[in-house]
Amino acid sequence: MAIAEIVESYNHYVKKIMDFNEAIALAEWDMRTGAPKKGISQRSEVVGTLSDEVFQRSTSDEMKAYIDALSDPSVQDQLSIVTKKMIEKSKKTYDRFVNIPAEENKAYVILQSEAQSVWQEAKVKSDFALLRPYLEKMVDFKRRFIGYWGVKENKYDALLDLYEPGLTTEMIDKVFGKLRKGLIPLVEAVSTSKAQPEKTFLTEPFPVDKQKEFCLHLLKEIGYDFEAGRLDETEHPFETTLNPGDVRVTTNYQENDFISTVLGTVHEGGHALYEQHISRELVGTPLCEGTSMGIHESQSLFFENFIGRSKAFWDCHFDELKRYGHGQFDRVSLDDFYRAINSAHPSFIRILADELTYPLHIMVRYDIEKALFNDDLQVKDLPGVWNKKMNEYLGITPTNDREGVLQDIHWPSGDFGYFPSYALGYVYAAQFRYTMSQDIPDFDDHVRTGNLQVVTEWLSKHIHQFGSLKKPLEILHDTTGEGPNPQYLLDYLADKYSDIYRL
Repeated sequence: MAIAEIVESYNHYVKKIMDFNEAIALAEWDMRTGAPKKGISQRSEVVGTLSDEVFQRSTSDEMKAYIDALSDPSVQDQLSIVTKKMIEKSKKTYDRFVNIPAEENKAYVILQSEAQSVWQEAKVKSDFALLRPYLEKMVDFKRRFIGYWGVKENKYDALLDLYEPGLTTEMIDKVFGKLRKGLIPLVEAVSTSKAQPEKTFLTEPFPVDKQKEFCLHLLKEIGYDFEAGRLDETEHPFETTLNPGDVRVTTNYQENDFISTVLGTVHEGGHALYEQHISRELVGTPLCEGTSMGIHESQSLFFENFIGRSKAFWDCHFDELKRYGHGQFDRVSLDDFYRAINSAHPSFIRILADELTYPLHIMVRYDIEKALFNDDLQVKDLPGVWNKKMNEYLGITPTNDREGVLQDIHWPSGDFGYFPSYALGYVYAAQFRYTMSQDIPDFDDHVRTGNLQVVTEWLSKHIHQFGSLKKPLEILHDTTGEGPNPQYLLDYLADKYSDIYRL
């Protein structure tokens, strides 16, 4: 068979895998946005069956034949860059899963769905004991998978690679070490400042229906395409992509904390813009997705913090917010509003944390995950270790599991290795923001006048369009000229919070 025919056959084979993945994403979105509780068990079975099809096709002899044929050095000059990258990704997936027994993989997928459902109940009841047996099974699965992958040294690196290819604990330890060294004294200075912003007006009731209208308005303002997406409500906000023409976001409306709802919606909108702007040439291929969770988080945090928390953004939208409110902002100045939404103090809940203390929340989770897989930390000890780390990094101790170890869905979902991407994404975002300011000197003026198209076009040109055609460190270096550098984030936070808190 000619190489062109092999490539065509391979593309058709991979397209079927992507179709299965889209069906899985739709089923999982439904389970997290309102599927009846009594249907979760059967739906989990369906997701397990579909995932098993993906697993079987990804590790089949047929896939191995495609990989061998199209990895041959003698045919490389006949392949497009897209085909080469597709084969590279298919091979990585094949190597990762081929040694995992199919039934074991299916059982793991079913456990994921069940554990997520139990987590919701455990969180409401603030009872870690409900989730513990599921989490123990989840960790056991992950440890066995790492064994199947043949990893013997730093086992946590194998999990990091699932979400941030190219990053290692050695690299992250250096970045986080520098970040922590700069953040802790700044957090302390802010906490003891006498110039604390007035923010009681932020906790006054804001009708949920008006929050929804305002969130819809802001998503449109940042460029989210509602002909290629929708906004729904869920317990834990997320974005999910079926394909670039169907990218969905969710939020959690909080009547007495509307700003968290607003910024959380903008955050998920940043994720969605990334996926909506991936080149259509990559649709139907495994490259039609964000290249890493760190790069993905850089986009959501860019819009949440560098846009959504900026003075320039609210110069444009504060009067509009007043129209959606019920008078609570009539006697509030723009400057006071800006200082209030950027107030910083140690708090328990990661997704509600301010941008100054947020990275410290991630470091708590990072340290715990490393210990779970590289050391001898047991699941039963998680609540106690969590509380100890929160006190060490943020100076506060949770009083219950809901505001402590149960607050995130990631571990019940099996997403160990994911958390570092949040802080890495913040570091990346600061680097992108600095580079963008060099290319677009009047950046703030564009934001102030509501012209965010120039921002999204820059991001699409340098980041979005490539999907996973480029690796995360490749995108970072091509765009900024260097690897992960936390100094840009530290400078940004020091300048911003010195101004807000009159340091």
